[in-house]
Amino acid sequence: MTTAAAASLLYARLDGNIRTDEAAARALAADHASRPKALAPQAQNILLLGSDLETVKDSERSDTTILLHLAADRKSAAAVSVPRDLMVNIPSCLRPDGGRSRAQYAQFNWAFQFGGAACAIRTFEKLTGIRVDHHLVVSFTGFEEVIDAVGGVEVEVTEPVSEPEYGVTLQPGHQLVKGKEALTFVRTRVGVSDGSDLQRIERQKQFVRNLYDKLREAGTLSNPTRLWPVLDAVTSALTADPGLESPGELYKLASSARAIPSDRVRIITLPCVEDPERPSNYQMVEGQGRAVFRALREDRPLPDHLYNAYRPDGRPKY
Repeated sequence: MTTAAAASLLYARLDGNIRTDEAAARALAADHASRPKALAPQAQNILLLGSDLETVKDSERSDTTILLHLAADRKSAAAVSVPRDLMVNIPSCLRPDGGRSRAQYAQFNWAFQFGGAACAIRTFEKLTGIRVDHHLVVSFTGFEEVIDAVGGVEVEVTEPVSEPEYGVTLQPGHQLVKGKEALTFVRTRVGVSDGSDLQRIERQKQFVRNLYDKLREAGTLSNPTRLWPVLDAVTSALTADPGLESPGELYKLASSARAIPSDRVRIITLPCVEDPERPSNYQMVEGQGRAVFRALREDRPLPDHLYNAYRPDGRPKY
């Protein structure tokens, strides 16, 4: 087999792995008039959604939501985590059955349940005024496969983290986590510290940064031999919008990320505090949250004082 033929077969396999989110595309098109305009068209805003369908049957919600912002000059990037329990205004959304959900004030992750990825995107856009260019939905099973494909990720466990559902308990210390261990590290919150979503997000941020550093330092993003199994796992795990449904588009995205130095990647949590009327939920810190949104809309660096706005246990520093 020639090199060109082999490459063609590999591309076809990757292309066949990816599921296209046609339902979200139709719903977003139906509500296009209510979506914000992009103020920095050359920048890219990709909303990453972690689906919890495996654990919440028939009631899929976005257990994890991260906006990845790539600057127009591709010299910097930002990742902003949105707490799943943040109280927000969810707009009326087109449902898969053709009806519409009612507009309501509820926690952010319910938007996915009401109208899939499109409703989560429109809720995020309504909150931030940021135009989402693309979105990717990753299942828990897919997440495990991706982490296994990269050989695991080094993390620092500060206290025991246990997930009986997976039969996994992580003991304190520096360690390499794979598969369900990695999922336990980034997802479990019950019985850890104060059990809040904010302390879980702090672990997710540590994990994302360590994963990014590993891929860059190992040369995975620039080595086709090393990149292939990762791309195979990633494409199998993803449901993507029509603009990111091809391996070529995903490779361009990876190439953009590869060129950004680790110290030019800001990873933050949207500033928020406990909602006094709903103790298990959060409210955005208005002034600081708006400063984050404005910087992202205008493709400017995030305010320095928000870079480490939370302690490792998830409690705000301010």
